[in-house]
Amino acid sequence: MLNHGQVVRLIFGLKLRELRQERSLSPAELARVCDVSVSYLNEIEKGKKYPKADKILSLSKALDVRYDQLTSLELPRRLEPIGELLNSKLLKEFPLEMYGLEPARIIELIANAPARMNAFISTIFEIARNYEMRQEHLFLAALRSFQEMHDNYFEDLEQDVRAFVGSHQLSTAAPFDLGQLERVLTQEYGYTLDRETLGRHAVATQARLRSVFQPKTKRLLLRPGLSRGQQAFVLGREVAFNYLKLTERPYVSSSLQVRSFDEVLNNFKASYFAGALLMEEESLLRDVKKFFGAKKWQPELLLNLLTQYDVSPEMFMQRLTTLLPRHFGLQSLFFLRFDQADATAPYELTKELHLARLHNPHGNELNEHYCRRWVSLRLMQEARALPLPDTAEAPVTVAGAQKSRYFGTDDEYLCFTLARAGTPTQVALSVTVGLRCDDNLKQHVRFLADPALPFRIVNETCERCPIADCESRAAAPTEIVRLAERAAFEAAVAELVAG
Repeated sequence: MLNHGQVVRLIFGLKLRELRQERSLSPAELARVCDVSVSYLNEIEKGKKYPKADKILSLSKALDVRYDQLTSLELPRRLEPIGELLNSKLLKEFPLEMYGLEPARIIELIANAPARMNAFISTIFEIARNYEMRQEHLFLAALRSFQEMHDNYFEDLEQDVRAFVGSHQLSTAAPFDLGQLERVLTQEYGYTLDRETLGRHAVATQARLRSVFQPKTKRLLLRPGLSRGQQAFVLGREVAFNYLKLTERPYVSSSLQVRSFDEVLNNFKASYFAGALLMEEESLLRDVKKFFGAKKWQPELLLNLLTQYDVSPEMFMQRLTTLLPRHFGLQSLFFLRFDQADATAPYELTKELHLARLHNPHGNELNEHYCRRWVSLRLMQEARALPLPDTAEAPVTVAGAQKSRYFGTDDEYLCFTLARAGTPTQVALSVTVGLRCDDNLKQHVRFLADPALPFRIVNETCERCPIADCESRAAAPTEIVRLAERAAFEAAVAELVAG
């Protein structure tokens, strides 16, 4: 992360370089006038050094500018986008070191080619504005990239979980006893658990907040009616914040405001810790091998695992994405979560992760209709059509699988999905893990050869799909038509040019 001192040095150096070039002075000429070495002047212009007051005075006189003009943090209009970037929270909070980028290297890139970097930064800002990209979008995209770089498996966090379990002599038998987590939070970390207040708070009820942590009193508010698995996840995440000493963290289960990348990263670490705690690595691996070893696709086997560990569909499928690349070598993998606010609302892709390559579908800001041939969407429709089990409030959970081949390619994926839906006015969701169909997958998943396993040709969105006889189409192929018209126009122009 760039600190304030680095930003000040870089802005001073950029202004000095700009003013020197405007006056057609070489580094040697300016250095001679100011009685400094050329190497020292170069370090100033690259943002590595900040001169003392007497040298700043000499530079201001040589360049015929005021002292305060040279030391201010304002850049010339031509370099304003660079100044905007350097003074933004984004660059100051972004963990460059995590991606192997040293702040000094970023400074050097900007200093060596300010005009080109300025054009590049301006372009990025313009794209971000056009697509209404907010800071949290970039932070979440950076987190996904971080997960993908590590195949979504973090040995240090797995070891932290094992150390925590050992030091507290906890049982990891499924389902995990959440009473153990309550005791750790209340007795070791001084928490008070409140399962009533959120149920009486209008805003919390409307937003369906699962939990709120009040740091001053260490009071954890839990929404009444949470499932046992949902409570276990919230408690496990709170344990992680304390055990891992993650101080910069969200206090609300679903916050609309992301304050920093550290907050996003720490929330991910705590969530990873909770998932690894509730679904112990070795036990889940044994169960997944049994599931994959079945000769035929049996959805009840997947549902049985969900019941056995007593976690939410998303928690279970997220945990699979951490273990399958590491222990099965299934690295060409994707995870998708779709939400639908009610039975009449559009489907929204709210979470995604792509390992090894960018698979479709992926999130976009185009307001298009995702392909209904995906098992992810089909299963949500089927779940909504089923009668509710006990009460009108209880959701129904269903499992499904499908071999999906992208239209016009040989890329084929085994997709298995868990979907949950309640009443027509309630939110429905589906979570999907997709695995590339190759020889490695065939060795691990016996039911891949099951002829009864559904197979569909799929695409990304209806607007970009040329399948003419699609029975599931939700919108006209407007982008296909537009591209065809453009191709025809370009062909006509080329013919005209050729004479």
